[in-house]
Amino acid sequence: MHALNQDVQLDNLLEKDLKPLVRSIDEKAYYPREFLLSLGTGGYLSSENKTVAEAAAEEVQVVKEVSSYCMTTGFNLWCHMAALTYVRHTENTGLKDRFLPKLESGELLGATGLSNPMKFYAELEKLHLKAEPVPGGYQLNGALPAVSNLGEGHWFGAIAATPDNHRIMAFVSCDQEGISLKEKVSYLGLNGSATYAVRFENVFIPQEQILAEDADAFVQKIRPYFVTYQVPVGLGVIEAAVASMKKCANKQSGVNEYLPVQPEDIETPLRGIEADFKALLEEGVTWKEILEIRRRTAYLTMEAVHGAMMHAGGAAYMKTSADGRRLREAYFFMNLTPTIKHLEKMLS
Repeated sequence: MHALNQDVQLDNLLEKDLKPLVRSIDEKAYYPREFLLSLGTGGYLSSENKTVAEAAAEEVQVVKEVSSYCMTTGFNLWCHMAALTYVRHTENTGLKDRFLPKLESGELLGATGLSNPMKFYAELEKLHLKAEPVPGGYQLNGALPAVSNLGEGHWFGAIAATPDNHRIMAFVSCDQEGISLKEKVSYLGLNGSATYAVRFENVFIPQEQILAEDADAFVQKIRPYFVTYQVPVGLGVIEAAVASMKKCANKQSGVNEYLPVQPEDIETPLRGIEADFKALLEEGVTWKEILEIRRRTAYLTMEAVHGAMMHAGGAAYMKTSADGRRLREAYFFMNLTPTIKHLEKMLS
């Protein structure tokens, strides 16, 4: 009953507080900071008295519902969930005690900063950040080309290489001395995602901000959940695209029935992905299995948004079209780390 009530409350929150913002997010690069914080204050991100698996099972539903209204906001929520994943898994108890309650309760927003490191571990890129051991911590230098869900008071994860070829993972504040942010808003979509290029110039990271002294081992622990929270971003978009197709069923004397992609062609594989995803969450998320589900979700997301564009017809070609927005957002989902290319390489 409690879960049912929470679902109703979330629907109300989305209708009242997110739906009116979607056009501004897409067209004016508006960043929905207050809405994202409200998910924490509403209790939707609390892991208290829950296992990692139980928390994830509830939270992926929240990400999915948010993404069905606005994938940009769903992506921002994923960024925050990635930060939560890092803090939940760290063995630095001081850091966990300091940040976990604030990230879960809507006091702080977090981000990931791990696009480059994930590509580094897949042998696709060199690591962009260097860490020099200094008394009391490390000094970081380098640049990350794009980190989303950033802003004043935000924190994000970062991995840097030490001179002896080890890697550490830190939790970094956007407000730290030596950090400079340059906003990026020239994307096809997702300009409301608060995405910045981040430069580190002699940034001192004290020991109490170190998530892991052995980032290689830590990444093995956190990466299955890093990808887990991406899956519902695509699932929410698929649901919205299917709903749009159904809404167009009677347009122009029902001519859409002749199109090669029908709502049920998307819904059948969608239910298959959801069933496999649910089972994986219950059994415990494993790396290869979650990558396979993420890949299936990415391809079905593209099929769904293309199908919705065909069903909507000329109306979808308007700048203000929700179908057109989802199409642009879905192309970003294809390029969210791990990208389609990245997934295909890892699963080959």
